[in-house]
Amino acid sequence: MDLIKKLTGKNPAEYENVAKCLVDNSDVNLFAKLVKQDDFLFDFVKNNVAKRIRFACNKDNYLNLMNFLKYYSPSYDTMIASVLYEYGSLELLPAMKEVFLNGSDGEKAYAAKYFSFVPKEYLGDLIPLLRTTAISDFDPLSANSIEVLAKVGDEISKNDAISRLNSEDEFERYNAVKFLVAYQDKDVLPNILEVMKKSTLSENIASEIPFLVPLEELIKTEDGILVLCNIINAIPEIISPAAVIDYELYTIFEGLIKSELSGASALLLRLAKDKFAELCANEEYLFDCDKNTKDEVNAINNLLSNINDNKLKNMLYEELYDGSDFVLFAVDYADEIEELEALLDTENKTLLLKVLSLLKSKQALKDSHKKFALEMLSEGELKEIVEAL
Repeated sequence: MDLIKKLTGKNPAEYENVAKCLVDNSDVNLFAKLVKQDDFLFDFVKNNVAKRIRFACNKDNYLNLMNFLKYYSPSYDTMIASVLYEYGSLELLPAMKEVFLNGSDGEKAYAAKYFSFVPKEYLGDLIPLLRTTAISDFDPLSANSIEVLAKVGDEISKNDAISRLNSEDEFERYNAVKFLVAYQDKDVLPNILEVMKKSTLSENIASEIPFLVPLEELIKTEDGILVLCNIINAIPEIISPAAVIDYELYTIFEGLIKSELSGASALLLRLAKDKFAELCANEEYLFDCDKNTKDEVNAINNLLSNINDNKLKNMLYEELYDGSDFVLFAVDYADEIEELEALLDTENKTLLLKVLSLLKSKQALKDSHKKFALEMLSEGELKEIVEAL
C-alpha cells in the first residue's frame, strides 16, 4: 500500500508507523511526495498528518526535520518550526540564521517561522533582513517574516506599509494592506477601508480584512457591510467558495435576517441571495469543492431563498444615489430608466460607465447619454469606451 495513503489514512497502526519511520529515517523522498500532495489533500487531512509527524518527534530524532526544509509546505511549517524550537531551543538559532541567510525562499520561510518562537531579544540582528523578506514575492516567506516583525514590534516596517497605502500604484497599496493584515495592526483598519473604497482591487482588499477584524465585528458598521458586499461579489472568481466556512457566512446572514435592516444590509442580503442561487445553479462553480463546502453553500442558499425580494428591494433603494458607498452595487437593481439617467450626472467615472452599460443592456442608451458622458470625461481611453458602446 502507498505510504502516503497510510500516512493520511484512518488506521492508527499504519499512520503511526509511517510517521515514525519518516522522522526516524529522515525520509526526504517521502516528505517531498507528501508536499506534492498539498493541493490534493483536504485541510483536515493535512492537519492530521502534521499532528502525526509531530507525535513521532522526540529529542533524539528532531534534527532529522532539518533535512525536510528543502521542501516547503505551509501545511507543515508551524509543526516543523515548533518541534525544532521545542527540542533545539536557542542552540539551534545559529544554524537557522544560516538557513535564513543562504537558503532558498522555502528554507527561509521555515526559518522565519522558527524565529516566531524565539524570544524577541535574540532577533535584533535579523530585523533589517526580515524587513526585506517581508516584501518577498514568495507569500509564505513574506507572511512568516511579517509575523516576526509584528512580534518584535518593528515600527519602521509598519510605518513604511502605512505610507505605501497612499501610493499611486494599486498593487503597491494592495501589498501594503496584506502587510498590515499580517502584522495584525487593527488600528489601521480605517486607513485600509478608505483604500478599499477607492481601489480597483477593492474585492481583493476586502478578502483580506476579515483576517484582521472578524466579520461578526465588522458587520456592525456600514463599512463592514461594504466589506462583505465586496467579498460576496468576489466569489468564486477571486475568492474560493470554500471561504464561506472560514468567514462563517451562514451565521452572519442568519444574524442579519433577524436584525432590523438598513438600506445597506438589505442590499447585502440581496447580493448574497443572488450570488448563492447562482453558485447552486451552476455545478462548475462548486465542482472542485469538498463536501463540507458544498453543504455550507447549499445551506446558505436555502437560508437566503426564503427572504422576500420586494422587502429587500424597497430598502436597498436607499443606497441608489451618487455619493453612496454602495451605489455601484445598488445600481444593478435599478428598474426605471429615469433612475439610471439621474446617476449620469456624477464625477465617479466607474459609476458613469456602469450606468451607460446598464442603459445599453436595457436598450435605452441614447446619443444624448453618450454625448453627456463624453463631456464629463477627460481621459482618452475612457472616451473610447463610451464611443464603443
